[in-house]
Amino acid sequence: MQALRRIVRTALVAGIVTGLWFTPVLAGDVAPQAGWTLEQGVDLPSYALIEPRSRNLNLDVVVLACEPADDRRVLQLQLYLTNDGPLMPDGVAAGRAKHNPRAEIVIDEHVFPVGLLFAEDHVVMSDETREMFPRLSERLLDAIEQGTTMRLRFDLVGKSVGQPAAFDAEAVVDLHAGPADARGKAVAAVRRCATGVPPQSVALATPRR
Repeated sequence: MQALRRIVRTALVAGIVTGLWFTPVLAGDVAPQAGWTLEQGVDLPSYALIEPRSRNLNLDVVVLACEPADDRRVLQLQLYLTNDGPLMPDGVAAGRAKHNPRAEIVIDEHVFPVGLLFAEDHVVMSDETREMFPRLSERLLDAIEQGTTMRLRFDLVGKSVGQPAAFDAEAVVDLHAGPADARGKAVAAVRRCATGVPPQSVALATPRR
C-alpha cells in the first residue's frame, strides 16, 4: 500500500528527530491482514495500523500513532488516504469540500466528538489537546483498546443554504479482527510508547522471591 510507505517514511523522520532508531517494516514486506499491524523490530512500537472493514470515502488505513510533543509523547488517530486528498466521500468532487468539516467516533454506541486537523499527507482525529498538541483522551483510548466496532463518521461536503448538517461519509473498523489472543494488545503496546515504559520494565522492577 502506498499509505504504508508514507507512514514508514514519517516514522523514520520521527526516529531521527527524537534520537530513537528502529527498523520499520517496509510496505513491500507487509501482507495485508485482518486486525492491527504493529510496528515490527522494536521494544516500544510507535504505531499500529488497521484497514477499515468498509468505507465510502478515500480512506486507505487508520493509524494509531505515538507522536513527539515537546518533551512528551501523545497518541493520535491518523488517517492516510488513497490519493492526494482532500478527504471526501467517494464520487464527490474536491471542490465541494466543506470549509468547517466535522467528525465523530462511535465505538459500540459510545459517541466521541472529535476535531479534524489536516496535515501534509494525512488527517488527524483527536478529542483533546496537550499544550496545543492534538491527542486522544484516555477515555477514547480505553474504548479503542476494549471495543468491538469503531465507526468514523464525517461531515465533509458543503451543504446548500438551509440544508441541515449531516454526516455524509463513514468508515467501519473491526477492532476485534485478527486472532482472539491478540485483541487489544496492539493498542496497549502503542499506548506504552506515550509513557515510555517498555513491557519488560515491570518485570525488572519486580523483586525476586
